[in-house]
Amino acid sequence: MRSHPVTFKDIEAASETLNGVALKTTCEYSRSASQYIGTNTFLKFENQQLTGSFKIRGAYNKISKLNDEQKARGISACSAGNHAQGVAYSAKALGSTAHIVMPETAPLSKIEATKNYGAKIHLHGEVFDEAYDFCQKLTKENNYEFVHPYEDADVIAGQGTIGLELYEQVKNLSSVVIGVGGGGLSSGTALALKTLNPKIKVYGAVAESAPGMSHMYHGINKPYECRPTIADGIAIKKPSKIIYENYLCKYMDDIITVNDNEMAEAMVFLIERAKAVVEGAGAAGFAAARKAKDKWDLGENTAVILCGGNIDLNLIATVVEKGLSSTGRMTRVEVAVDDMPGNLARLTGIIAEEKANVVHVNHSRVGSKLGLRETSIEFVLSTKDKEHIARIIKSFEKAGARVLRASF
Repeated sequence: MRSHPVTFKDIEAASETLNGVALKTTCEYSRSASQYIGTNTFLKFENQQLTGSFKIRGAYNKISKLNDEQKARGISACSAGNHAQGVAYSAKALGSTAHIVMPETAPLSKIEATKNYGAKIHLHGEVFDEAYDFCQKLTKENNYEFVHPYEDADVIAGQGTIGLELYEQVKNLSSVVIGVGGGGLSSGTALALKTLNPKIKVYGAVAESAPGMSHMYHGINKPYECRPTIADGIAIKKPSKIIYENYLCKYMDDIITVNDNEMAEAMVFLIERAKAVVEGAGAAGFAAARKAKDKWDLGENTAVILCGGNIDLNLIATVVEKGLSSTGRMTRVEVAVDDMPGNLARLTGIIAEEKANVVHVNHSRVGSKLGLRETSIEFVLSTKDKEHIARIIKSFEKAGARVLRASF
């Protein structure tokens, strides 16, 4: 990272560099999101950006400043996926070769996409921090030019161009909500917006499974353990003091944590109502705006950055089920009944009377919770809401079924 912090002029210069390269993504008013969050809500569709996320902005701005000799030696980067794709695309576009280190746990879709952009892939470690250490070793051994995903002034300036666009796209902008991982996007965007209008509130969201930056921001010193999360793009184990001290503590108004259920619910909402496919990290800001709408001063017009759309297709079914379950639109109910003819028909009859739909049913006579002459039946049901589920369970019990477990 350059020795001096990013300036507003750096962001303006980055905007010129990216003109005709990165898309100036749309930022549209969403009636359904406004009703959901409770204020006029505009969605910034960075999930539709080249390479599927905002990362191309910072990567291209950084690599464009390298000389021919540096480009010839090659570029290195470490990423769980989105920064990798941004660097790979930018390196190829600018006549260089990218060497990308990714955690072994990175989604296959992101690994393959990065390869398709022309990068050479090295898989190492289970989390970003382990991959990062290996990348530093690889960079030193081969004299590559390292492109840090967030601790780099040129990268931050590139990400900050989103702030310039938001200011132009949303008249009388009151607040912006951003997912926070390493902090490059939030730093650059917050700097740009606060320079243009210090009254604009800038809020951040981190994954509950990787709460480091929230802890640092709020002065929480208790230890935490990073856990797997659907928001792999913002799952940073150790927060950056450089980012916090130079940017977030100066320009961010608050940071909260959101859990996987909240992000999954946000992802389902965005798919259904905004027709936008976003990954977990991309939905973090939207989930936070919903969660903290009564805590935060969102003002009259708020913008939410949907920062990435590179979701692993293998994960979508799980996310949809989790998101629907959190709102009571899908449930798993397991009951025990006497093992005799007609009981399954009686239960499915109750489901039909309650106007629910059977998605899946499983029947088993083996289980530690079952009596000698009992059998278990597990239903996956499509339902209306949690009250609907409660009515179905109550009807099951009236019919003599014993509820073993229910998710709602």
